[in-house]
Amino acid sequence: MQTFHRIIYQDSRKFHPLEDESIDLVVTSPPYPMVKMWDDLFTGLNPDIGICLNQGDYRKAFELMHQVLDKVWVELYRVMKAGAIACINTGDATRSTKNRFQLFANHSRIQSKFMEIGFDVLPVILWRKQTNAPNKFMGSGMLPAGAYVTLEHEFILIFRKGNKRAFHLPEEKKRRRESGYFWEERNRWFSDLWDFKGTGQEISGQNLRKRSAAYPFLLPFRLINMYSVFGDTVLDPFLGTATTTLAAMACGRNSVGYEIEPGLAGYVKQRLDREIAQINNYNLQRLKNHVEFVRKHVQEKGSLKYLNSFLGFPVMTGQEQELKLSFVKSVEEVEENLFKATYLDDDYIKDLDIDEVTLEQLRVNGGVR
Repeated sequence: MQTFHRIIYQDSRKFHPLEDESIDLVVTSPPYPMVKMWDDLFTGLNPDIGICLNQGDYRKAFELMHQVLDKVWVELYRVMKAGAIACINTGDATRSTKNRFQLFANHSRIQSKFMEIGFDVLPVILWRKQTNAPNKFMGSGMLPAGAYVTLEHEFILIFRKGNKRAFHLPEEKKRRRESGYFWEERNRWFSDLWDFKGTGQEISGQNLRKRSAAYPFLLPFRLINMYSVFGDTVLDPFLGTATTTLAAMACGRNSVGYEIEPGLAGYVKQRLDREIAQINNYNLQRLKNHVEFVRKHVQEKGSLKYLNSFLGFPVMTGQEQELKLSFVKSVEEVEENLFKATYLDDDYIKDLDIDEVTLEQLRVNGGVR
């Protein structure tokens, strides 16, 4: 298997050269309006925003910032296939002006625009980032009436273009079955509350750090597994340090990413080259977690009913019988900012180190009913 990953360093308000209805999934995190680190970026795209900020007209600045993002959301509708999903990670912002402290609800404004464009709104995920502690006081500390709750979560907004995606052809159905997830993953991933840490910035250079706010690899990795199948194309309109690209590689999907800051190109190339083993560890950990799940289930509740034909060990449901995982073998740049990922053959399972678990023992002792 091979996948291809193109990075385009240009403004994503126009997705040139993407064709209409060419994208299967969108996973992204845009700059957050009214978060100070993004003020200069928005002002560069619309100077009126800077004027409003300097005058303290924050509500007008908030709306103008979102009008910049609105052009990206309209383009998304054009390039997404019928039934495609868009996952938008965003956070609300707080600002004070003239002694008035206010919340600027970015998630609500984005949802309203997506509805206006024609997307269906699906249930959202609250991502508790674990970055802010409750003792990080906002307002008057221990004195009532002037204190404010601490923002400790962000939103993963989920939208669909049109009706639910259909899989008609035999090959489409086969890829869908192979792209499944474990039963215990389904129970955890499709909760509306995710609780894991954010990620630090490893980029050198103060200016570039200001232009990047990467989410952790686990966030796009889950979403891509949840809402796409092998061979799909994933789009990130605000690519940053290419975390979505790496996640798409790990999941056996193609990807396209747009990034307005060309200065990130060197860092992105280094990252794609050095992190193959790291991204493979996520799928390896999925196997280890499932092995532990089977052991515990057999010990406490008895053997499982089904057997995965590819991995060779028990699974909970019949929908997991053809589930596969992809492991990247190599990544090469085949032309400027176009990367090809190749994968280990289907018999990779024998070469993987799953701690000290003997797969044969698992197959025998785990058994199936």
